[in-house]
Amino acid sequence: MYALFSYQGDNALTTSHGTTLTAITLNSLDPSTLARFYERLLGWTIFRDEGDWVVLPNPAGGIGLSFQTEDLYVRPVWPAKAGEQQMMLHLEIQVDDLEAGCAHAQACGATLADYQPQDDVRVHLDPDGHPFCLYLDGE
Repeated sequence: MYALFSYQGDNALTTSHGTTLTAITLNSLDPSTLARFYERLLGWTIFRDEGDWVVLPNPAGGIGLSFQTEDLYVRPVWPAKAGEQQMMLHLEIQVDDLEAGCAHAQACGATLADYQPQDDVRVHLDPDGHPFCLYLDGE
């Protein structure tokens, strides 16, 4: 495991006891490819790509994304099923227009999940199968 990227920017939230969550790291068989997907999806810029470790900082200074190689990575199943690889987390991504956001995500390489638990949120799967939700502000 790598040390987390220390970019904090102007909008980082540091607690009163000096801790700051800087990034969420997704495991992948091919971190560079997965990082390029999120670079296109979010419009952010890859800061560092070492092949097995890629950093995609939030340009606003908030929580960014990192990607690392996991040779034993198994694609999660959505929705969860007993005995199958379960997701460890999912990302929540706010959009201004749900239909346009879905079209953009799919143009970047996401897949609309077959199972949609809410009418006002759209669950997609990134190229490695990590679920993420697109939603409108206030929803």
